[in-house]
Amino acid sequence: MRHITLRTLAFILLLAPGALRADSLSLWYTQPAKDWLEALPVGNGALGGMVFGGIVKERIQFNEQTLWTGDETKMGAYQPFGDLMLESASAGPMPTDYRRELSLEDAVHRVTYTADNVKFRREVFCSHPDKVMVIRLSADKPGSLNSKLSLTDMHKAAISVEANRIKSVGKLENGFAYEAQVQVIAEGGQVTSDGKAISIQGATSATILLAAGTSFANNPAKNWRGENPSKRLDSILAAAAAKPYEQLRSGHVEDYKKLFDRVKFTMSPSRDDLPTDRRLAEYHRGAKDPGFDVLFFQYGRYLLIGSSREGGLPANLQGIWNKDPKPSWYCGYTTNINVEMNYWLAESTNLAECHEPMLTWVRNLATVRKKNNQPAIAAKRGWIAYSTNNPMGGNSTWGIHRPGSAWMTRHFWEHYAYGGDKEFLKSIAYPGLKEVVQYWEDHLVQGSDGKLITPDGWSPEHGPVKKPDGKVVITEGDRSPQPGASYDQQIVWDLFTNYIEASEELGVDPEYRAKVMAMREKLLGPKIGKWGQIQEWMEDLDDPKDKHRHVSMLFAVHPGRQITILGTPALAAAAKVSLKARGDAGTGWSRGWKINFWARLGDGNHAYAILKGLLSPLPPNARGMSGGVYPNLFDAHPPFQIDGNLAATAGIAEMLLQSHLREKGTYVLQLLPALPNAWPEGKITGLRARGGFTVDITWKQGKIVSASIVSTLGNPCHLRCGSLSEELTLAKGERFEFNP
Repeated sequence: MRHITLRTLAFILLLAPGALRADSLSLWYTQPAKDWLEALPVGNGALGGMVFGGIVKERIQFNEQTLWTGDETKMGAYQPFGDLMLESASAGPMPTDYRRELSLEDAVHRVTYTADNVKFRREVFCSHPDKVMVIRLSADKPGSLNSKLSLTDMHKAAISVEANRIKSVGKLENGFAYEAQVQVIAEGGQVTSDGKAISIQGATSATILLAAGTSFANNPAKNWRGENPSKRLDSILAAAAAKPYEQLRSGHVEDYKKLFDRVKFTMSPSRDDLPTDRRLAEYHRGAKDPGFDVLFFQYGRYLLIGSSREGGLPANLQGIWNKDPKPSWYCGYTTNINVEMNYWLAESTNLAECHEPMLTWVRNLATVRKKNNQPAIAAKRGWIAYSTNNPMGGNSTWGIHRPGSAWMTRHFWEHYAYGGDKEFLKSIAYPGLKEVVQYWEDHLVQGSDGKLITPDGWSPEHGPVKKPDGKVVITEGDRSPQPGASYDQQIVWDLFTNYIEASEELGVDPEYRAKVMAMREKLLGPKIGKWGQIQEWMEDLDDPKDKHRHVSMLFAVHPGRQITILGTPALAAAAKVSLKARGDAGTGWSRGWKINFWARLGDGNHAYAILKGLLSPLPPNARGMSGGVYPNLFDAHPPFQIDGNLAATAGIAEMLLQSHLREKGTYVLQLLPALPNAWPEGKITGLRARGGFTVDITWKQGKIVSASIVSTLGNPCHLRCGSLSEELTLAKGERFEFNP
């Protein structure tokens, strides 16, 4: 027998790819960003920044979530706030050892380099508990920091500089006051100002604090108006400035990790020794790097934490990061998939608190819409909305999206299904679901075959148009009313089902529940067309060559649950026909949806192929509808939309754990339902399942090794993994170890 010393064994293990070490969760680069889509994002839910990592000139472009134009009737747009500019005289002409990185482990952006034999370090993060952006400058030789700090504003605000403070104070055209404040605290050296900028001279380290806000109030009862932000920002900066840098940093990290660390995910090998831009290129060329899929999964969770925290606004089309005064699609909340897609990952990847802004916004939107101040979308009972909206209920009026309110209120049910909060169900979810059910009770009509149909449906964002020669052509952007469109029908079925289950959970309204059950039975359901597809419209008009980015006729597969491989195998097979005809390409968010579709249909290899296609490198100037990711891994429509990032994370979770099925009122937990061959071994902990379960899974050689299921509510569940099946009845807090 050959003997191996511990030192030799350690050396061997170090050489083994990914062996006995946690995969590094960092985006990192060997050069500064030249373009906004190369910069890296930091955020605390309300305040966000894009950090370029420059050496002589550092730029941090920042946003604040409430800086919106528009009002309850006018759409307006989400606005960039300004730029924090840092010019450094400390860096020599040829710095070495440059590295910029964004750590997903602690949500800190770092830049390090050596110049003139001095090692410089810059850290940037946005603290949720302290409500500030923090920039830390340091050098390893005393007195080596010499920098100039200035602030720019995108809206011609008045900027004042005095001592160690900079302020920008302005007002938007809709009357919202806004303000940003910067404070500099140096250790050693001097801090001076010249009325235009602040200079740091001969310091060893310095802390820069940025706070920003508006007079927006997230409350329709107050007409969205709150107090001028100036005093609030004074207080925020005073409190933050009173803390040592180490305390600011530790408070930020502790707060962030309470959310982020709930889910741990590892797969090997992991090429984290490569800069992210090079790693992306090699991954696209076929390098085996499951660790990169892990990085992209966790990046989605990082982005949701950074752009959606309790008490704030939901993540918009770009989260909170936007540089354009006239952003694409207003950087708004589009309800025909995009805003809902942003939150598919919230419950399953253990970020339920980040779901709260979306739930609050939907309630506020309902309040505004029920005022009926826009006759085209007035409703006798319940409410509907236009397709694209702002935080205050103002909208683009581009298209009425009747089933949007039903899709949005399903998030109430999802929040309850995972968390089991009966008070939330009783006071918020159930009333919200019921009033939208009542809208459809009033709006549905009986078709010629006796089925209930929506009289004026739409399948975003195209439709069949009959030409003068009688030929039907599927036309981009067409919004002609289409009775019984599959998209509408499936969302209404989903709404009715969620309402029925909510009523049963609470034990209320049995008579109305029976009425809704009867209506659900009469709904026109999914139909299989002449080439074996799920029909998109009531008439069999689908074009097998249609490659449209929306796959709206498959809502019933995901996020709905009307079509399943176990419950409706013929419809599931037809859904695959439709998906294959649409193709795997498309915009970034469309690819994100398709990952979820194929995961629900149990085809992990196809889901992975689309994920790999989504992770196609695009240059910052990419435009069109090609899909892919930019150098900073932002999802591209193009242009940048965050929904593809967030949907891909949700899709990866669906590949590993599903819980949308119910059998006789009991949730079915499916372990590794769509595991691709590209992920032969791995471990994930902390995923959540409906019914109140937290699940850990370990697999090797493509097969499950073990799983741990913890009940948070004391509900029964049905556990499935391939051909293995087990009925579980666990007490609240009880753990079950599954070792097939």
